[in-house]
Amino acid sequence: MMVYHFTLTLGGVNAHTPGLEDALFECGCDDALLCFYGNTVYLEFDRESNSFEQAVLSAIANIESSALPARVASVDATLLGLSDIAQRSQLSRQAVAMLKDGTRGPGTFPAPVQRLTGSSPLWRWASVARWLYENGKLSAELAENAQIMENINLALALRATPQRQYVTQLAARLADSAEEPRSVI
Repeated sequence: MMVYHFTLTLGGVNAHTPGLEDALFECGCDDALLCFYGNTVYLEFDRESNSFEQAVLSAIANIESSALPARVASVDATLLGLSDIAQRSQLSRQAVAMLKDGTRGPGTFPAPVQRLTGSSPLWRWASVARWLYENGKLSAELAENAQIMENINLALALRATPQRQYVTQLAARLADSAEEPRSVI
């Protein structure tokens, strides 16, 4: 078994929820540090498990089985800036910037997905981790865990939206449109 470090952000509770710490401890989160950002509650886990996915899913199950109205909103961050990418990959920020700019490496660094016109664009960690792995800069396990984390976050977001059925239908329509042959004129 390995120990996996991850952070879960909670909804349905806040820093002033009575009995928060005791309830989280009693439901099996004795391997987590209870933290607050303003009134937002998050837990930093060091959980022993056979896999990253199993560690995260068991922590979510523990939290959501408590007497609290807590729901897990997200696992860590899946959209990162260059400094966060550097920290997660254990590369310097300058090295990551050079990879992004193509002055180092093959010049095929993934494109940012948000805040493209701002001074702090954001990249999908799963895409960057896969690219770093393919270019010998990150372990296969970390790249795989990044994809698992993104998938769990997508499932958590879908679960939380009142428009779940509509979003599922949109995803199916988008998949269908991507498969349709396009005429070349």
